[in-house]
Amino acid sequence: MDSDMDYERPNVETIKCVVVGDNAVGKTRLICARACNATLTQYQLLATHVPTVWAIDQYRVCQEVLERSRDVVDDVSVSLRLWDTFGDHHKDRRFAYGRSDVVVLCFSIANPNSLYHVKTMWYPEIKHFCPRAPVILVGCQLDLRYADLEAVNRARRPLARPIKYNEILPPERGREVAKELGVPYYETSVVAQFGVKDVFDNAIRAALISRRHLQFWKSHLRNVQRSLLQAPFLPPKPPPPIITVPPPPTTTEEHPVRLLEDPLCSDVILVLQEKQRIFAHKIYLATSSSKFYDLFVLDARSEETERPPRATALSGREMLMRAASFDVCESPDEGDRANLRACTSDGTLRDSEGGRRGRLLSTWSRAFVSIQEELVDDPVTYSPRPMTVVHMDQSMQLGPFRAVLRYLYTGQLDEHEKELMHIAHIAELLEVFDLRMMVANILNNESFMNQEITKAFHVRRTNRVKECLAKGTFSDVVFKLDDGTIMAHKPLLISSCDWMAAMFGGPFVESCTKEVLFPNTTRSCMRAVLEYLYTGRFCSRTDLDAMELIVLANRLCLPHLVALTELYTVTVLMEAAMMGADIDGDVLLYLEMSQFHCAQQLTGWCLHHICTNYNSVCRKFPRDMKATSTGNASEILTKETCMCVKLRLSFESPLYINAGFIEKLSLYEAFLSAHLSAFDVAKAVEPCLLQTTRTTLRSTAGHQCGS
Repeated sequence: MDSDMDYERPNVETIKCVVVGDNAVGKTRLICARACNATLTQYQLLATHVPTVWAIDQYRVCQEVLERSRDVVDDVSVSLRLWDTFGDHHKDRRFAYGRSDVVVLCFSIANPNSLYHVKTMWYPEIKHFCPRAPVILVGCQLDLRYADLEAVNRARRPLARPIKYNEILPPERGREVAKELGVPYYETSVVAQFGVKDVFDNAIRAALISRRHLQFWKSHLRNVQRSLLQAPFLPPKPPPPIITVPPPPTTTEEHPVRLLEDPLCSDVILVLQEKQRIFAHKIYLATSSSKFYDLFVLDARSEETERPPRATALSGREMLMRAASFDVCESPDEGDRANLRACTSDGTLRDSEGGRRGRLLSTWSRAFVSIQEELVDDPVTYSPRPMTVVHMDQSMQLGPFRAVLRYLYTGQLDEHEKELMHIAHIAELLEVFDLRMMVANILNNESFMNQEITKAFHVRRTNRVKECLAKGTFSDVVFKLDDGTIMAHKPLLISSCDWMAAMFGGPFVESCTKEVLFPNTTRSCMRAVLEYLYTGRFCSRTDLDAMELIVLANRLCLPHLVALTELYTVTVLMEAAMMGADIDGDVLLYLEMSQFHCAQQLTGWCLHHICTNYNSVCRKFPRDMKATSTGNASEILTKETCMCVKLRLSFESPLYINAGFIEKLSLYEAFLSAHLSAFDVAKAVEPCLLQTTRTTLRSTAGHQCGS
């Protein structure tokens, strides 16, 4: 169908609408959104701006554009013809203004100068070329008012002027100018597809009313309404806060070295050349060397077979009291009996009078001579306790052997070690082939390859540590929990947790006992903490209570584990919400608990969820919401009621006052009840808010009618 036929069709009103405004305010995008139904993302609109004009020829060459120009407004068939113009002030636009029915005057809410030019340049020009044409003032780019301007500025072209927060114009500024000029005011966003139809439908109404005064005989124009009110823009739901996990502690290698130098909680003595003794820890040696693992497992099995069946082991508290007492033996005979009883109950292999020298290992391995259990004074507490004594091969020297132990504890070898060949010899005896390879790399000036060996060492030891935790191998402490017990290893706990180091290394009763009571803790929660301390990783379980883990991690002063658990909790809640599960009750529970136990990121996420789902949360849990703490209530009120206040002010503008009391009040209350969850917040905190609003509207409308 030819476009000229619209002018000849009866009862079809052809409306010429001219769109004017400064450069880069969004005129062409607004026209394309109406004429072509074009939708663009915000980042597409932020591309380099090229001044363009939408050609009026599109109505002649494009059938789709012509079809979209036809509309019915208030039972009047119209054909809307949009005219785009250049935004340069010096351009001659008299041809575009000619025979115009309505003018849409645009400015950008992110550019105060464009609003200033509305009064100083554009409105006088419009009244000069088409004094009888009605004008509609439109604030474009509404989405920038609620956007993340930092992300927007990063996405713009490099030399573009950044958008500042103080330059974003509030709706009141546009309404003030519209009131001063005596024109209606609307806001649009091409990105959010908001207000596009409102602008052009009301522009058509303004043009038809103006035409009705001149062509009063046209009966189909009698029912055309005045420009209608625009419902306030409902801001998009803000994105949830991002849970950030801080970097893990960087002291994972310093603590094992410190533990080797200061033998706290040591349980094995390595004897070199029958005179030099080194205190070490079974868990570190066994998880780093297969030979040490087989040795200690073999020793443990021999203890089980050789231990007398009638022997009764003393409890940890009795051992502590016996070690701390200075008057255990009141007579020489009693002292001898006490010493013999201690050796038997502890499975001691020492019996110098009977000739027992422990288990000989020369035929089993070249690295070891013998292994036995002895009652040795602890190097830290100076109290006697049983330890495993291992006599090493006579060829091992102290300096190279300490370097080997440092590798077994940390997985690293110093490049500047002087006795590399002796280190390689000891590694050969202990069958630590990775260490021997590291020595070869250093000798061949290829020490950079040792980094991969160190990584493989830590991966291998992590797997062995997890296996020892699961089986309780080489454990030296038992945690008594609410639903059972779990065995652990003091050296690993001391090297990975300052709280544990203070408990086991300080003057506390737990440092000398083998059982430690942990109230209000379950086995699954404690196992998750132990796996984190042993491996540095968070392992989720199906039976794990995330909130209980946060409580325990906060007690143990582990902020990194708290952050990992917060991320896990939020992930589980979001997955449950995506599956259609109701998480409102869990969020309310997590809110109070996370605040009490310093999980600030989880607290922020819970507050965001409650604020964005306030209506549903209040309907399901009204008592819990009323019983919430004052701080949480004020936080929710601050975030939510600011939108309620803005909407109430927008409805009290002069444009709404002129619209009629009944329509204004019904639209206001209908919009609040349908869209605004913040109104429920304000109503719960301030019950008289709705009544106050009604009274204000009635008094304002009565004053307007009286005037």
